[in-house]
Amino acid sequence: MNDFNEKSAPTTRELVPEDQRVAVATSLFGVWLDLKLEPAIWQISERLARNYDQAAFFNWYILSNSGFYMAPDEEEVFEVSSENYCSGTFLSADALGIVSSLYAFSHFSHSGDWEFPKTCAQHFQLLLHYALRHREWVAIERALF
Repeated sequence: MNDFNEKSAPTTRELVPEDQRVAVATSLFGVWLDLKLEPAIWQISERLARNYDQAAFFNWYILSNSGFYMAPDEEEVFEVSSENYCSGTFLSADALGIVSSLYAFSHFSHSGDWEFPKTCAQHFQLLLHYALRHREWVAIERALF
């Protein structure tokens, strides 16, 4: 895993083509992406952003550090209210996806002592590394912490 220092190369993202989603999901999370992670990210997005459209298509992204996240395929800006009393924060669809994915990874990383929670904990760290340099980091951080 890359260090979080300024000297490490920036983490980049790549859109997962629709025809490769099954292979990516299986290689990263086994059956758990479809069964647990994806529905959780949708629900978290809905809970965080009142103007989130439940029918939104989500893009999947693979990070150059081997991380993963999902984000709504929308141009809309979302007003976010989170359980940490953050309200009035505005996030792009990409930043909303990062926040929702981080919440889901965090939640599932505490769900037992088997492979899926360990994988989620690792993906939390990998995505956080990417988010630290995201152009909306200040708003992402506000929605998270």
